[in-house]
Amino acid sequence: MKKYLLFDLDGTLTNPEEGITKSVQIALEHFGIHVEDRKELIPFIGPPLMDQFMEVYGFTREQAREAVTVYRSYYTTKGLYENLEYAGIRQMLGALKSAGYELFVATSKPEFMAVEILKHFGYLSYFKRVAGADEKEDRVRKGDVIRYLMKEAGIREVSEAVMIGDRKHDVLGAREVGMDSIGVLYGFGSREELMEAGAGWIAETVEDLEEYLLMQTD
Repeated sequence: MKKYLLFDLDGTLTNPEEGITKSVQIALEHFGIHVEDRKELIPFIGPPLMDQFMEVYGFTREQAREAVTVYRSYYTTKGLYENLEYAGIRQMLGALKSAGYELFVATSKPEFMAVEILKHFGYLSYFKRVAGADEKEDRVRKGDVIRYLMKEAGIREVSEAVMIGDRKHDVLGAREVGMDSIGVLYGFGSREELMEAGAGWIAETVEDLEEYLLMQTD
């Protein structure tokens, strides 16, 4: 039986599309790259930012660092608060906590930003620990964040924990440490992406996720 639920943040607990895509758009403009349709920037939601700037736009590591700095100049003051709440998340978190699960957040977003977002939505009290990227970004990939969280939270049995997220990076990070995973389709990843990555189960809606997890406690 699972005791520990590790949640991704962007695309799993909140919908960050507006704030993230605006921030990426501004960062690209800094380099003379104009993207009119922000939908084209949705792939930036989930993966480490530097990786995406290098992979999608061919930036050097130095350019990617500069892009992230510009990105954060907008995101930390405005974009962070342009998150939207997924319907049913608050109720689900309350039900899971009442059922005896211990809840955690494991995100590639800088930890201080994740905490601020959770405070903004009034979600922080549901979680025992929030783990994210460190300021030097030595810890940014999902596998590294999960390992860090397990150590800090004292989770010794990986079989008692499950990672829940909307992108392949969540699933692959869980596999890296030998942890089971659940993919969610109400975020930004496709069923094909999550299945190919090896998700153990896939929830289409927040309600499906809550029902499935509560069934595991019966």
